[in-house]
Amino acid sequence: MADKKADLAGPGISTYPEVEKILPADYHPILPPKERMKALFEIKKYIEENLCRELNLFMVQVPLIVDIRSGVNDMLDRDGSRTPVEFKCGLGLKEPITAQVVQAATKWKRPALRQFDCKVGEGICTDMRAVRKDYFLDHDHSSYVDQWDWERVITADQRNLDFLKEIVVKIWKVIYGANQHIQKLFPALKSGKYPPIPEELTFLHAEEILDMYPDLPRKQRETAVVQKYPAIFIIGIGSVLKDGYPHEMRAADYDDWITPSIKKNGEQYFGMNGDILVWNPVTKRRHELTSMGIRVTKETLVKQMEFAGQVENLKLPYHQAILNDKIPLSIGGGIGQSRTYMYLLRTAHLGEVSVTLWPDELKAICKPRNIHVLE
Repeated sequence: MADKKADLAGPGISTYPEVEKILPADYHPILPPKERMKALFEIKKYIEENLCRELNLFMVQVPLIVDIRSGVNDMLDRDGSRTPVEFKCGLGLKEPITAQVVQAATKWKRPALRQFDCKVGEGICTDMRAVRKDYFLDHDHSSYVDQWDWERVITADQRNLDFLKEIVVKIWKVIYGANQHIQKLFPALKSGKYPPIPEELTFLHAEEILDMYPDLPRKQRETAVVQKYPAIFIIGIGSVLKDGYPHEMRAADYDDWITPSIKKNGEQYFGMNGDILVWNPVTKRRHELTSMGIRVTKETLVKQMEFAGQVENLKLPYHQAILNDKIPLSIGGGIGQSRTYMYLLRTAHLGEVSVTLWPDELKAICKPRNIHVLE
């Protein structure tokens, strides 16, 4: 049980000796850095154009910093373990603004739907950049985060699991299409060393995965299940499962993880959100690509904030906008850009597709394995 509890919010592995054990020993990058960058931007262009087409979105600007008083920063997990970078700004002001660097644009996007006058069935997509300083830096976690953060207006009738699945299938169609597109442009990526990317996703509720592997902590359950189903969407992330723990901690004020969604074998499953995970044949590990969900109503917001012990945050402007019906019902999510590049370009490390800070200890582990991070 202690292992399960420790695994609820901790991305990354934990120690660099553990990282050294899991990095591939027989790795050789398929594309050199120059070709990799050309391929990366082809993928970026394809995904942005086709994601907007499939989900009826348009690209908008997105903030890097927000006012702490707004309540729109993404706190990621409801245990308070990941705090944003914070600083004062506004030269000449009597009282400087307390700014936070965004950890994701998750909550900013829902009020932005109103700002950009989005109608039902219409939405926005962003080329989001963020900083998450409290991550353990390993092969697929970085303090620098890039995402296609998107949000779309929905009706009350669309707040159901079938609609969520429809949207997930469209997103996977775009990712799969990006893979087909880039392999035509860069045929070396069709390397027979790795199996093809699955054309279809498998949908599983977190309770079903727990039934399959009841004694394993969350990440080990995910690693086991994606070896059986190499591309999955896990439903119900944040709700408490039958073992007394959520599959993973999820913030209480955007995704709806408390609403009943599935009844199976006489049991009630909860949650209208989830993550796309794949088996990464290069790293031979679970690989998360996107997190998304149908967003809270004013009723489910209150329930989840009470559950998380964060009722005091309901007075913040973002939460008040939901409680007073000032912003629309929506569905939204974030697709990890570098995670997706890493998966489609068959690289072993995020640092091969993004430029950020990596500790010397990690670079020393990577170098003898032909993993050279960009600097």
